[in-house]
Amino acid sequence: MNTLEKIQKAGVVPVVALKDAALSVSLAKALTDGGMPLAEITFRTDCAEQVIADMKRNFPDMLVGAGTVNDKETALKALKAGADFIVSPGLSGGIAQLCREKGIAYIPGCVTPTEIMQALEYGIDTVKFFPAEAEGGLKTIKALAAPFGRVSFMPTGGINAANLAEYLSFAPVIACGGSWMVENALLEKRDFAEVTARCKKAVEIARNVKK
Repeated sequence: MNTLEKIQKAGVVPVVALKDAALSVSLAKALTDGGMPLAEITFRTDCAEQVIADMKRNFPDMLVGAGTVNDKETALKALKAGADFIVSPGLSGGIAQLCREKGIAYIPGCVTPTEIMQALEYGIDTVKFFPAEAEGGLKTIKALAAPFGRVSFMPTGGINAANLAEYLSFAPVIACGGSWMVENALLEKRDFAEVTARCKKAVEIARNVKK
């Protein structure tokens, strides 16, 4: 099973902005205990590289990706730390070429037909739709999917437990990214029990949709 297949099987990707690398192992355990052994660690914090490295070292079977990767230099840092996949808010040719060379899955942000066509030219047929709710949500994804039958989407932005099932019910949506399971307030309070509980709920929603 390749990386994208693992993401599709999970149905949900926790999007993490961890400010304290010392919490990496506890968070990884909370996610795994919740039935969600994967995460997208965003480079919105200075310790993202260390978080990825710590998670991969302590939970080698966990699927750990790097998010908010906006340039090739950041992508190289993420890969050196052990990232299993790369996610960007937009499409970068430099990152696409690097990931192709390294054999790493790259999921770029695409919200227009032109951006999707550019991604396809790089051999990418799974794209991040971001910011999902702000860009019209599932209605827009369905409109884009019509002329791009072989493209899959990973919407992120404004997705939560209330609308997760609606997104996942559309076949071209292989998974949804979201931060509601790992929101900053929970991490600051070190409420890992609640992280695990929210992950279990998300897993339950995803499984019910895929029945």
